[in-house]
Amino acid sequence: MMKTDSYGQQIYSENDIFELYMSNTNLKLKSVFVNKDIDFNDVLDIEDIPEFIKYESSNLSLQDFDLNNQNNWFMPDEYKNMDIALFVLNKCSNDAELQRVGTELFLFQERNMFTLLKYLKYLVDTMKQNNIVWGVGRGSSVASFVLFLLGVHRINSLYYDLSIEEFLK
Repeated sequence: MMKTDSYGQQIYSENDIFELYMSNTNLKLKSVFVNKDIDFNDVLDIEDIPEFIKYESSNLSLQDFDLNNQNNWFMPDEYKNMDIALFVLNKCSNDAELQRVGTELFLFQERNMFTLLKYLKYLVDTMKQNNIVWGVGRGSSVASFVLFLLGVHRINSLYYDLSIEEFLK
């Protein structure tokens, strides 16, 4: 039976892998964490065999685990290398917006979230290019004016006087 570790990673047994591929022959996995060394090359007829990675528990804190993953997110180099602070600041049209964005960017930087902002910009651009519809805004994210400027949501937190602390709790 598949297990999930404290980081949310799914760890598969031999039976789990076998059942996955037998129930869905079109399944395409890039890599899979497994509970021991596995070689299915002789058992399963799979065109694109995933990389079976032997799972080893980690002593990383959840915060360090998240930072490691943020550094390995797939996004084109133009997004990885963009100056997200300058991009957002350039979208401001008055002093109140500049002040709010400056405050939020400081808070995002303090929490090492600039990579996340870059990824959100990439995600929004990709959805726009592919005509994918997403919601107008949900939960505490609407308290962020930076996310509004990036197009993540359509709720202007300055207009509704929403505090950024609601989002960054």
